[in-house]
Amino acid sequence: MNPNRKSVRSLSVAAAAGVALTLGCLTTPASAVGPGSPGAAKAPAAGVQLDHLDRGLVAAGTSEGVFLSWRLLGHEATGSSATGLTGTDFNVYRDGQKIAAVTDSTNYLDPDGAGESAYDVRAVVGGVELDKSDSATSWGGNFKDIPLTKPADGVTPAGEAYTYRANDASVGDVDGDGQYEFVVKWDPTNSKDVSQVGYTGATYVDTYKADGTLLHRIDLGVNIRSGAHYTQLLVNDFDGDGRAELMFKTAPGTKSISYNADGSVAGESFITLLQEDLDAGYSNSDDYRMSAADYYQHVVEMFLGWSEHPEVASGNWPATLEEAFGQAARYQYPLSRTDAEQLADYFIDEYAPGRSARNNLRAFEGFVLDGPEYLTVFEGATGKELKTVAYEPGRHDDGLMWGDYAMGRIEPGNRVDRFLAGVAYLDGKTPAAVFARGYYTRTTLASYTWDGTNLSPVWNVDSGWTPMSNPFNDSPHGVDGTDPAFGKLTTQGFHSLSAADVDGDGKQEIVYGSATIDDDGSLLYSSFDTMPAQSAAPGQQARLGHGDAMHVTDIDPDRPGKEIFTVHEGGTWAPYGYAMRDAATGEVLFGEYSGKDTGRGMIGDVDPDVRGIENWAMGMQSASGEKISPTGSGTNMSIKWAADMTTQLVNGSRDQTPTIDDWKRGRLLTATGTLTNNDTKGTPSLVADVVGDWREEMLVRTADSSALRMYLSTEVTSHKLYTLMHDPQYRAEVARQNTSYNQPAYTDFYLASDMDFGNVPLRAAWTPGSVMALQEILDGLVESGEVSGQVAAQLTTSAQQATKAVDDGDSTKAGQAVQRFTGFLGEQKRADQVSDRARTVLEYHAGNILRAFQG
Repeated sequence: MNPNRKSVRSLSVAAAAGVALTLGCLTTPASAVGPGSPGAAKAPAAGVQLDHLDRGLVAAGTSEGVFLSWRLLGHEATGSSATGLTGTDFNVYRDGQKIAAVTDSTNYLDPDGAGESAYDVRAVVGGVELDKSDSATSWGGNFKDIPLTKPADGVTPAGEAYTYRANDASVGDVDGDGQYEFVVKWDPTNSKDVSQVGYTGATYVDTYKADGTLLHRIDLGVNIRSGAHYTQLLVNDFDGDGRAELMFKTAPGTKSISYNADGSVAGESFITLLQEDLDAGYSNSDDYRMSAADYYQHVVEMFLGWSEHPEVASGNWPATLEEAFGQAARYQYPLSRTDAEQLADYFIDEYAPGRSARNNLRAFEGFVLDGPEYLTVFEGATGKELKTVAYEPGRHDDGLMWGDYAMGRIEPGNRVDRFLAGVAYLDGKTPAAVFARGYYTRTTLASYTWDGTNLSPVWNVDSGWTPMSNPFNDSPHGVDGTDPAFGKLTTQGFHSLSAADVDGDGKQEIVYGSATIDDDGSLLYSSFDTMPAQSAAPGQQARLGHGDAMHVTDIDPDRPGKEIFTVHEGGTWAPYGYAMRDAATGEVLFGEYSGKDTGRGMIGDVDPDVRGIENWAMGMQSASGEKISPTGSGTNMSIKWAADMTTQLVNGSRDQTPTIDDWKRGRLLTATGTLTNNDTKGTPSLVADVVGDWREEMLVRTADSSALRMYLSTEVTSHKLYTLMHDPQYRAEVARQNTSYNQPAYTDFYLASDMDFGNVPLRAAWTPGSVMALQEILDGLVESGEVSGQVAAQLTTSAQQATKAVDDGDSTKAGQAVQRFTGFLGEQKRADQVSDRARTVLEYHAGNILRAFQG
């Protein structure tokens, strides 16, 4: 039974009359709609689209009793106090008996609770209970296991056996019930960094209910290599129907697998190949993985076509391979196959090892450097393919023009196959998908909206190629691309990206490392600064350049806008090892030169005695740049875990047991029996506000990957804040957290122990699932007889129209239908057709929906 349906039966008639006055400002009276024509007024455009969520009540056993935690929803916050937000309050029930009223938080410790006790919480507005949560019983401890179904082991074409480990995860409400499902990526034990040679097993993406029910599995197939840089999975409700979709890069051979209730396979279906690819002879049975022998022939073919290459024909590259390799001319061009083979032997056996001892191209295998590349949208509930389009831009070549052969370390398939992805509210209202390729040299981004039928491009960004005088011996880094508008975007990207409104226009930009793309796809800025005296190029202007860690939020509450904290790996060729920048302009506020790869850095309010959010990479600084410690805290992942709103750090990589540590108090949690992911990065599968109050949960795999374990903070907090998932930046950041080098999710507002709650935005967000919930509430009232007669038919028709509009992705029509709903409700005065409590409940829930249109 829907929890909202239960809630309508918890109201008393007397209470309903009292709360009607409280809710008057949220409803649309019949007079405002027009006499005789309910709903005639046009609904304004909906607010920012976010997830419709239920109360999210969870219970955890502690040594002091049963700890309860639940959500304050975004629309329920109407003001602020010194310690939190105000608005909806809550009554707590144990086994049907009220045990507490909670006004200053959304958590409660029941010292008399027992493991078998059943709890619920009920929202209170104007002293009246308006809804009732689902019942929750204690987990027994501070974590819950979500059982997983491990894929079968495999063997590579080279004879290497491998098994599987649960890797990164995401969340989304795939069925519209107000509860998050869990999307888990499986990596084989032989997954690779994009620069590493060797075959990998296939990548799988599973979707689970919280009880471990496997809804479906996407097998990406042999033509998608496994590793942190290859599959960036996006989970979000892109079309506004109240149910999340999945979106990621695919290839021929990718298929969706559905399951019966007993866990057996119900069916399999491959993605649809584009017609031009079918016409060209491609099929879902193709295998494009390259053996060492294949790669040798690939090099021969590349050399055979050397004189016809556009860069050679235009005079940009040497006319002969001998010149490129620094040899005297020996061959006639175009080359014969025999000559091309001789040059290939020289290149692989002598030239490449002479550049670096790591260049063992005779062992080059396992890469996918050919074949179609796609972007596919899958239905979140079923895994059904909804749309497949070509991945833009394509790889073009094996990395030759991307600079993969130009450096000392020759790494075909490296820079060309660096992928990123994220969700962004580019229009300030609806989530768009952003997919990127490249950040060391050529840099490209493509954004899309999904309306349930069409995957429509919004804008494309392309820096153009970085010119090289010799693709086998030149530096493509730090060189402007050939595109006049985006040329300075090259070499600025990181191993992640962020979506944040950096300029205060209500629309999110894409922070692409040391550069930022405006919401309209233009280049907002690319950050440069002067090289210091001790650097390799004193006095020159240089890009801040690439790095591994980036954090974007309001870091310094005493200056306007947001800040960006980044670390940089350019060494003596970069002006900074770390830098704090103004997010709106890209101007460096402070930083330090390091002369080396500054690989790790983090921010967090780890010291409540220091104003602002601290940052560390080369020692620890305050938000304003004052050095406060010669050492920093952990850099794997941060988490909002403590009652006082400070930041904690997740530590532990490889075979180490994950821990949550506090800079001041020490160890708060040891996650015994679990492991983090991604080798030395040591990141959890996910850190996000998944259930309960505003604190974040840590999701890590059990050591045997039999379950995804979700840890809950059980510190009682006196701070009240709506779920972080109802902040647009945080929701977008959670969706991109799994991308490449996982980075924490940050809010649009300053979130720290010294925050001013009066500065927390109070948004009336559009949550499409709330319309379906309204229809379920109405159905329950009709079933109980509390709504009857002609008004029942009128309200049902309007609710069904609103639900259909949501299914169609038309928020405006949905709003108009809800206006008609409230209009009909306002016209009905007969108590025998609509009881007082039914009227109050329907006015409240419909009013909350209309707030998203009224601002």
